[in-house]
Amino acid sequence: MQDMLEIAMIAAEEAGSEIMAVYDSNETIDYQEKSDQSPLTIADKKSNEIIIHHLSKTGLNILSEENDSINYNERKEWGKFWLVDPLDGTKEFIKKNGEFTVNIALIEDGSPKMGIVYCPVTKVLYWNEYEGKAYKKENFTVNEIKKRTSVNDNDKNLRVVVSRSHINDETNEYIEKLNEPKLISCGSSLKFLYIADNRADIYPRFGPTMEWDTAAAHSILSSLDIMVMNLDTGRELTYNKENLLNPFFIIKP
Repeated sequence: MQDMLEIAMIAAEEAGSEIMAVYDSNETIDYQEKSDQSPLTIADKKSNEIIIHHLSKTGLNILSEENDSINYNERKEWGKFWLVDPLDGTKEFIKKNGEFTVNIALIEDGSPKMGIVYCPVTKVLYWNEYEGKAYKKENFTVNEIKKRTSVNDNDKNLRVVVSRSHINDETNEYIEKLNEPKLISCGSSLKFLYIADNRADIYPRFGPTMEWDTAAAHSILSSLDIMVMNLDTGRELTYNKENLLNPFFIIKP
């Protein structure tokens, strides 16, 4: 598993470098709309090519947002596979606000077992070992991410992180019930990492996300004993469903 982790980490960082080459150009970032109205840029495509090149060395199947869809009858037989979002937060990338990530997750039997999230602008890398500890590399220094104490909805001044681009009435109604909460907005899987880093306490997501948006950061939180709770079942989110759309969820230590 260590070899697979190293391959995925290299893939994420190289993809991030290619993304930044587009991001740092003086040109306006062109994009096209996909069938679901989400944007697609040349950076998404280049990042995907790099990641697929590296992950193919592992011999595992790969499910990526930017590859052709794979029929459920085929992928339901995959016990272990890579789940990839080569550029999570494309809207934030286009806005050039820095809030986007590269997400690579190893899924096994419907659960995320290993996750790598790279933040290209800050060059910060997060990951967890296969069902092991979680780490953060910043300025060439690696530190273990420590587990957090739990929080309660009744606690005062909870830091609530929400989507910068997708906040809705349901989210606002939930926030209004909290005790003088402090609101934080950001894009992409950074919201998960804010929980991991103890920069936020709760992330309510009452809007659409896809499995590749959440799996890598979910794996990191799992190593910290933090649940990504399906609001319909009260259990962890699961992966490789027939419909790759996630149910609504909430995260808190």
